[in-house]
Amino acid sequence: MSQAAVLAGHAHVAALRRALAALEPEVPTLEAWGARLARVLLHGGRLLAAGNGGSAAQAQHLTSELVGRYVDERPPLSAIALHAETSSLTAIANDYGAAAAYARQVRAHGRPGDVLLTLSTSGRSGNVLACAEEALDGRLTVWALTGSLPNPLAALADETVAVEARATATVQEVHQVAVHLLCAAVDREVALLTGEATT
Repeated sequence: MSQAAVLAGHAHVAALRRALAALEPEVPTLEAWGARLARVLLHGGRLLAAGNGGSAAQAQHLTSELVGRYVDERPPLSAIALHAETSSLTAIANDYGAAAAYARQVRAHGRPGDVLLTLSTSGRSGNVLACAEEALDGRLTVWALTGSLPNPLAALADETVAVEARATATVQEVHQVAVHLLCAAVDREVALLTGEATT
């Protein structure tokens, strides 16, 4: 059982408020990621996203916003949440072991210049670390959303936005804000690059 106290009520909100304030200096990084990702996707590249549990849900939230739309109309963008193809995921885990469940998909779908976004509150999930290593070997760009530093995923990734918070729930809630900031930045850059920017 976790040694961290369960945050509830006002303590939960206070922890979230502190973590959001600490995210503010990372907003330029997230906006730069969004601009770079928009250029990759508009030129035929792909985003792969990976996480476990709540982080998997956030990975799928991100990819749905890119393939569909976040706010404004724009072309659909290629993005895959690696946990969402359950037949592939379970077959790979059965045949090659759970640690390979994402890495083998990165090898199948990733191309040099694509982006892998990893989400992990601990930064220590074996299957996420393995897919980050596979992505780097395949010359993909690897970005990480993690919890507190230091952690192995942040050490592997090309760039990391880390949320300094003790509670997993707080980290995941701030990651959701980061996902939305990334989506907004993608949409803004797509609009600029396609000449559909509003005045």
